[in-house]
Amino acid sequence: MPALTASGNGASLESGLGGTMDWWAKVFPEVAKETMVFAYNRPGYGESERAVTPRDGDHVVDELRALLKSRNLTPPYVLVGHSLGGLYMQLFARRHPDEVAALVLVDSTHPEQFKGAGARENWPAWARVGFGLLLSETAETELNAMDATGVAVLSLPPLEGKPVFVLSKLEPMQEKSALTIDANEKRKDIVRLHPGAKQIWVDSGHAIPLEKPEAVIQAIREALRESRFAQMPPPAVPVE
Repeated sequence: MPALTASGNGASLESGLGGTMDWWAKVFPEVAKETMVFAYNRPGYGESERAVTPRDGDHVVDELRALLKSRNLTPPYVLVGHSLGGLYMQLFARRHPDEVAALVLVDSTHPEQFKGAGARENWPAWARVGFGLLLSETAETELNAMDATGVAVLSLPPLEGKPVFVLSKLEPMQEKSALTIDANEKRKDIVRLHPGAKQIWVDSGHAIPLEKPEAVIQAIREALRESRFAQMPPPAVPVE
């Protein structure tokens, strides 16, 4: 899995459905000025090897943890995930809270994205056809495993005592329908799933890392500051 790294100590970037690490091209250099940054292509994307394991969140998280350790990148990490990558990072944080310093979700997929009005059978015909034509075999497999990944997320307690930032697109969808209303409500509901999380509405479309990278950079920097402060030992109390 080709990856980019820079000196420092800190952030792992996870791309969305069908996305490569190019999505982080505007974010990576700025964050790398102050911390270690890791970005990669999941199996089946970019120049990575073909995906041979199941594409559910449990396998993605296990593979990422193994890859980070193989690069001698030690936890805790600031996990940053866009879209479906955000769902994977939610699962990582819930499965391995001791390995997480902070969580930054960038217009993340909701664990129940395909439930209720968002069910795939409720998608307009053009969306179903478009996804079928545009998605690679790997991406289609990840899409089909999304419900199972969401169930895995909600089966575990939320991350507690760590900074969580939820960046959400503010730009309205052109179409007004039950599906789009549901999608926007789920953007709001992600904060409920992470007690104490800070939601930041970004004047952008879904592609926040490309359209408004400065918002992502700022959230990562704030997450780094807050997590470092939290890890500082308490001040010594003089004994008289």
